[in-house]
Amino acid sequence: MSFPLLTATAVLPAAGAVATAAVPAARRTAAKWLALLVSLATLVLAIVVMVRFDPGGARYQLTESHAWIADFGVRYELGVDGIAVALLALTALLIPFIILAGWHDADPLETGSKRWRPTQGFFALILAVEAMVIISFEATDVFVFYIFFEAMLIPMYFLIGGFGDRAHAQGEEAASTQRSYAAVKFLLYNLVGGLIMLAAVIGLYTVAGNFSLTEIAQARANGTLHMATSTERWLFLGFFFAFAVKAPLWPLHTWLPNAMQESTAPVAVLITAVVDKVGTFAMLRFCLQLFPEASKWATPTILVLALISIIYGALLAVGQRDIKRLVAYASISHFGFIILGIFAMTSQGQSGATLYMVNHGISTAALMLVAGFLISRRGSRLIADYGGVQKVAPVLAGTFLIGGLATLSLPGLAPFVSEFLVLVGTFTRYPAIGIIATFGIVLAALYTLVLYQRTMTGPVKPAVSAMPDLKVRELVVVAPLIVLLIFLGVYPKPVTDIVNPAVKQTMSDVHKTDPKPAVEAAK
Repeated sequence: MSFPLLTATAVLPAAGAVATAAVPAARRTAAKWLALLVSLATLVLAIVVMVRFDPGGARYQLTESHAWIADFGVRYELGVDGIAVALLALTALLIPFIILAGWHDADPLETGSKRWRPTQGFFALILAVEAMVIISFEATDVFVFYIFFEAMLIPMYFLIGGFGDRAHAQGEEAASTQRSYAAVKFLLYNLVGGLIMLAAVIGLYTVAGNFSLTEIAQARANGTLHMATSTERWLFLGFFFAFAVKAPLWPLHTWLPNAMQESTAPVAVLITAVVDKVGTFAMLRFCLQLFPEASKWATPTILVLALISIIYGALLAVGQRDIKRLVAYASISHFGFIILGIFAMTSQGQSGATLYMVNHGISTAALMLVAGFLISRRGSRLIADYGGVQKVAPVLAGTFLIGGLATLSLPGLAPFVSEFLVLVGTFTRYPAIGIIATFGIVLAALYTLVLYQRTMTGPVKPAVSAMPDLKVRELVVVAPLIVLLIFLGVYPKPVTDIVNPAVKQTMSDVHKTDPKPAVEAAK
């Protein structure tokens, strides 16, 4: 039997979470280093997966299949296509930076505080989330996917509710109340989506007799499994609703600004750059592959919702006074672009959407982590409390600017390529929607540049006059992300070569081909 590489990528951080939590309370530093080393080892395994994956080979590779609950048709089945490989690599890449950025976020509070934060628990929860997200990308059994899709909510609930940042103007008791509210709201929204999906999972088993994604898709393709039109549509809606909550798509998005505002910056990155990607990934893997006709039926409505997300998120970002809430609403707008690309049903749109998931993860991590460093220095999330930072901390201001320019998709930085592909792919089939979506870019420039102007330029405010610049640990976090943004901005080929074959197969699942140009190219 070959080495179970995919299982190892999930088991390693899971075992690391248990080991980190078991470190004695007095050995906080040892727990941090253990968590970091486990995350780096997981990154090495993810790189091995990328190296061993053949973009021109079978659709699902490095597969594993074992009987689990035979009486109910549940098997432990794993496999990765190009889209899953790209997102697995993104997750494994970001977790070490998240751990480093949050190195002191769970240190005990001052003597006499009513709240003590167990450092070991903080880093163990991060590793637990990583394990569950990774196996969600790898699962090709619908039931296995569902278990971990839901299970990741528990560690995220404790990370949001138990480890908020210290930049809160209303005092510790009020901060604790608001964190609890944000955590409960996050949990309830996602649990409702998960319960609706559970009904759809049961319905799928009733129709298909098993949970294997590959077997069900193959049976649908060769005509041995037939679903009534109404049945397929209801099942699609059950799956899509849960994924739209996780994504998040308007109007199911309202949990995200609260969750990101009350979380530490590294946990906010974990939410929007890692966990939320499971929702958009699942739309590609499960909605389109299992329910192709229903996906096409729902496309016009989903495109409208995605368009609303783009404009609505950007407009609300413009008016924010809180740095973290601004990034949260910007992310809602960006997820609108991702979903727009998925359901444009063109190869450019879906390639752009997949690339956007990767690039958004990197750019949001860069911007939010630098914002977290800024907030920890000043002790405030309010934009109005800053000014003139670039004069006292030029490296911090410079990296903040690059992260912001990536967020607005400046040419030469990674998100530009993906956003361009999404808009091109949308315009070729839905020109009106493509044109309206471009206004999201204009609004992105507005909220990003206004944020930079108000925080980094102008007279130096007294409260920031002694602000230190980025330290070595912080530079180790930010510098590789900036390098990746530039590298993928000028040379995205390593990622597109991996994802494009999987996108073509997804297009084949829904029986769609790219529209022919209105004017043929001259020969």
